[in-house]
Amino acid sequence: MDALIAFLRFWYDFIIGDDWTVAAGVVAALVVAHALAARAVPAWWVMPLAVGVLLSNSLRRAARPPRSRGPRQRRDTPTLPRTNFHAPRDR
Repeated sequence: MDALIAFLRFWYDFIIGDDWTVAAGVVAALVVAHALAARAVPAWWVMPLAVGVLLSNSLRRAARPPRSRGPRQRRDTPTLPRTNFHAPRDR
């Protein structure tokens, strides 16, 4: 059973990976291509278009700077480094 779970985890990590939106976009493009092909419409262009759009969006998201999670600080205010060090007290 452990081998089956490891196998399924591998495929989940391989397909979904770091960006689930790319996987969802590929599935959506496959559904659109299937729907067009079922109506006898040429659907060869759907996947190259989807790859171009999904790749450019993924690269744009990866290249932008990360959003800060804390409160915004003014640039003219000096900040002190944060440490977890406490100086020993004299007893």
